[in-house]
Amino acid sequence: MRNRKAFLAATAGALALVTGLTAPAHAGVTDAPAAVSTAIDAPAVYGRAAYLMDASSGEVLFDKDGGERLPVASLTKTMTAYLVLQAAKPTDVVRITPADVAYAEDGGGTTAGLRPGDRLTVGELLYGLMLPSGADAAHALARTYGPGVKGFVAKMNATARSLGMNDTHYVNADGLPTPGGDGYSTARDQAVLAAKALQVPLIKEVAGTRRHDLDASDEHRSYGWRNTNRLLGTPGAIGLKTGFTRAAGYCLAFAGESDGRVLVGVLLDESVSSRRFSTAEALLSWGSARQSA
Repeated sequence: MRNRKAFLAATAGALALVTGLTAPAHAGVTDAPAAVSTAIDAPAVYGRAAYLMDASSGEVLFDKDGGERLPVASLTKTMTAYLVLQAAKPTDVVRITPADVAYAEDGGGTTAGLRPGDRLTVGELLYGLMLPSGADAAHALARTYGPGVKGFVAKMNATARSLGMNDTHYVNADGLPTPGGDGYSTARDQAVLAAKALQVPLIKEVAGTRRHDLDASDEHRSYGWRNTNRLLGTPGAIGLKTGFTRAAGYCLAFAGESDGRVLVGVLLDESVSSRRFSTAEALLSWGSARQSA
């Protein structure tokens, strides 16, 4: 009960912000939230789609266009992490190639700053994948465990189908735009994936880490990665992944834990980066209060 009270108190400001009870910092933004729920006290959501569910029971608490197919940017990397750990041990070693680095740089993606020739464990690469959202780490993992990127993407789509993510199609391991078109998913499908991924202890640990430092060794240089998820630090928040491209807008897969319950949610195509975090706080607070009522 103490955890729940702390969670609700910490997120009260965010809830007030999103519901309009205080003057929002983004007052200059003119887009208005669409009707999203039959619950009159539900937080306003400005993004194009949103979904909130109980990770254990599957109970849907909030649904705004949760079934609409949209690009999901780097939320794609959650599937990459999940699939890699189906095939690899965290202690397995991957050698970084020039192609891994060039892929991220040429594609304009965010990187983990990996250096060709470095040898890192799968566990270490997962931090580089999830915290700074490294497209270089995604390429290295997909190349190794496809084998080959195309083979890995085929496995991603097969895994999506096996999880019931029937409105999801991946075209790469990182969510970057491609000349042949972007992949797509839905807020609902990504929430299903988030719930499944958080059952993997290493993914939960990585996703909840705000900063990870790796000392230099004979195998690699030193690395320091900071998590792009500003929701972390909020009491109860445990992850999960940010994303952004021009087509996808600002995206967030998020999760909160309170009194043994885990809520997972997804926001897609938000126009204001910071607002995805305050909205996620508000949804978690609202969902937790609704379940305890």
